[in-house]
Amino acid sequence: MTLGFIGDIVGRPGREIIDKHLVNLKKEYAIDFVIANYENASHGFGLNAKNAKELLESGIDAMSGGNHSFDKKEITALFETYPITRPLNYPKSMPGEGVLKTIINGTKVALVNLMGHFAMPMCDNPFNAVDGVLQELQEEGYKHIVIDMHAEATSEKQALLHMQKEYASAILGTHTHIGTDDLSIVEGCCYVSDVGLTGCRDGVIGMDKSAPINRFMNGFGEYFDVPKECKSILQVIIFTLDDEGRCTNAQKIKVYSEGDVVITQARVESK
Repeated sequence: MTLGFIGDIVGRPGREIIDKHLVNLKKEYAIDFVIANYENASHGFGLNAKNAKELLESGIDAMSGGNHSFDKKEITALFETYPITRPLNYPKSMPGEGVLKTIINGTKVALVNLMGHFAMPMCDNPFNAVDGVLQELQEEGYKHIVIDMHAEATSEKQALLHMQKEYASAILGTHTHIGTDDLSIVEGCCYVSDVGLTGCRDGVIGMDKSAPINRFMNGFGEYFDVPKECKSILQVIIFTLDDEGRCTNAQKIKVYSEGDVVITQARVESK
């Protein structure tokens, strides 16, 4: 089974480059299922119904969230309508679920969504929240388990890898919008600290550069806005899992708005 994972989709530029390239990528790499992080998809903050439908029609099959999951109030209804999650370690009283279960070509697949602690909204401890969950999923027959770890700190993501690599097929970091170069397969678990954004690459974390520069220079907070025009990028991790849910191959594809494509192979880490 081959899966694709797209990091934080930031606004219209992110949605447009996905719509332009994802269907062809799915055909070229025989991708069975694509997961993407939606939390910045609607003008940089949250997800609305129109954009959710648009992304799913563009070739995305399921979506995970993060600290901006609840920025659009209509998200509550979307949890009941579309295959989307929010972090598992939000309080249980919050709408939505942190685990999405599905069947792909007869194989049970689970998506687990977590959110880190450092510089993030108050929530339950992600390490305690997920403790035992993956084992329970495997007991239910879900050997193919993908985790979106939405966190600021790479240390939290790496710690999760060492805690859950035995049970997870892939642990893929999101949130910082800046892709890291540590794509690897660690004892059968696909890992990267951050996939990187899909959207504008010539601003600051997908946003127009004016507001963040003014904030850094003057300490004056301004509204972060997604540019109407920019140089964009699509970043996707493509990984193959065997029948036991262990990763056998992984690569990162970067598609630039100018047409360039950069491919990076994962390094296999032995015991």
